[in-house]
Amino acid sequence: MFKKSFIILLVALALCGCQSSFGPGALQASHPAYNQVIIQSLNEQMLLNLVRLKYRDKAYFLKVGSVTASMAFDGSVGIDTELNLAPGGNIVKPNLGISYSDRPTISFQPLDGEDFLKSVLSSISFDALLVMTQSGWSIERVFGLCVERINNVYNAPTASGPSPAIEPEFRDFKRAMQLIRELQLTHEVEIGPDEHNDLHVLFKVTDKNRDKVLEVSSLLEFDLPKDGNQYLRIKLDNNFLRINANELKIRPRSIASVLYYLSQQVDVPSSDIDAGLVTVTRTPNGKPFNWSETPAGEFFHVRFSEDFPESAFLAIPYRGHWFFIADNDLESKSTFMLLTQLFDLQSGQSKYSGPTLTLPVR
Repeated sequence: MFKKSFIILLVALALCGCQSSFGPGALQASHPAYNQVIIQSLNEQMLLNLVRLKYRDKAYFLKVGSVTASMAFDGSVGIDTELNLAPGGNIVKPNLGISYSDRPTISFQPLDGEDFLKSVLSSISFDALLVMTQSGWSIERVFGLCVERINNVYNAPTASGPSPAIEPEFRDFKRAMQLIRELQLTHEVEIGPDEHNDLHVLFKVTDKNRDKVLEVSSLLEFDLPKDGNQYLRIKLDNNFLRINANELKIRPRSIASVLYYLSQQVDVPSSDIDAGLVTVTRTPNGKPFNWSETPAGEFFHVRFSEDFPESAFLAIPYRGHWFFIADNDLESKSTFMLLTQLFDLQSGQSKYSGPTLTLPVR
């Protein structure tokens, strides 16, 4: 009897030890996995919506509201006996049972109604543009993607919706952004609020960069000091009804407009073009327009293939083909990252109050 009790005690202690160490180990194993899967699914959703917009299909977003992982650890100890009439007597066998289960529950929140309007259809705020440009992002990339118009200079405004039939206006805007980027790299232009919290762009005008600033001022239509090296402060505003030589009127895109703009950079199979499933934008002489020439197209490209692309950073199946961003296309990956950050920044400004879809994962 003592031997039986000793065996049971040893097994019970072993189970307790396993259970106490299994929790941290399970968390260490599951947390990175959940993190990776959620990021991957949200990225795939964003890419899928870009491709949908290219085909004029409806885009739709689901936010991951919460993830609840229920971990269960069960153990059992018992003794089996066998009645043996042969010499040697009865046989006593201890048995041990251990089971572990992970039952995650994931809640999805559709972006719809008022929340969708606030998050996706409202213009990107000046504060968001300021955050992006002051956190290391290129002004050329941020403004080339998010700004539709500065004064009377346009950044493909007809691309803010479904693919236009005629080539958009963008070349002066693109040139201005290239020059401002060069000034940014030499710390000769800054964007920030003044003491009244009004947003300004500050140009450092020197003899060395005067030709660049002069070209920017000519393109964007603001006055440049004629003499001396000095700082030139230009106020940023979005009121196009009031004209002032010392102000730059800026019209930011909405997230929806940015998505449409980037969807123009999605390559599609020639069979879908021949079937009339997408709009082919043409130049004034009737040739297909190359969207990679635009400020957004310069930094973003979505390719397609018949089979799953092994070297893809991100790939989704749609309409019988694979659409993907190449893993070595660093410009597209950077622009995609900027898009997701802007989307998170905008969607975080509103609170969701609609229904939640909760799915147990088995």
